[in-house]
Amino acid sequence: MTETEKFLEWVKESDNIVFFGGAGVSTESGIPDFRSVDGLYNQQYDYPPETILSHSFYRAKPEEFYRFYRAKMLCLDAEPNITHIKLAQLEAAGKCKGVVTQNIDGLHQKAGSKHVMELHGSVLRNYCEDCGEFVSAEDILHSTGVPKCPKCGGPVKPDVVLYEEGLDQEVMQDAVSCIRAADMLIVGGTSLAVYPAAGLIDYYRGKKLVLINKSATPMDRRADLLIQDGLGNVFSQIEV
Repeated sequence: MTETEKFLEWVKESDNIVFFGGAGVSTESGIPDFRSVDGLYNQQYDYPPETILSHSFYRAKPEEFYRFYRAKMLCLDAEPNITHIKLAQLEAAGKCKGVVTQNIDGLHQKAGSKHVMELHGSVLRNYCEDCGEFVSAEDILHSTGVPKCPKCGGPVKPDVVLYEEGLDQEVMQDAVSCIRAADMLIVGGTSLAVYPAAGLIDYYRGKKLVLINKSATPMDRRADLLIQDGLGNVFSQIEV
């Protein structure tokens, strides 16, 4: 039995699956990942993306932040791929109890997943820092300079977790509870290099920890099943 066949068997047997994913989930939808060879970190800008996407840079140079943010982070035309779709189908069938994601693109919800824990927020939500007014991602995309609140004129900040900012503790607690209760944990498309998110797998207590990633991760030796392949290749074989 191949690793993928074993994976498909486990999916059939399990009724409390939790999926934990990173940038590799969305690359097949055309959204660039951060750490791959052609990812955002390896392109040339006046400042490294990690610097631009930090809280201190956002405060010091908001116009420069938004120039990068509009060009590289707002992929509003992206559509869910087979992995997003299969996860939504598994949830609808009562098998997948939650999706924990490091992504900020909203594609899991666009595919139909309901219980999505967004560790790093979402580009689809933006709020005025003065009055709290909601501003859509489309409005951000079509604005210039630093977006201004249509209601009070205050500065608008995306509801994404920048470097140097803490994660939402309610979302983290929800993720911990789901992972702790899961009978199968599928981890896919993440380098498992960003903490505290990567530490979430420490809460899994079952015997079906599956890691699906094209390249090696620091957690490979802990997996009960390791599949080095593209997520789409694996998920397209799931029958729901």
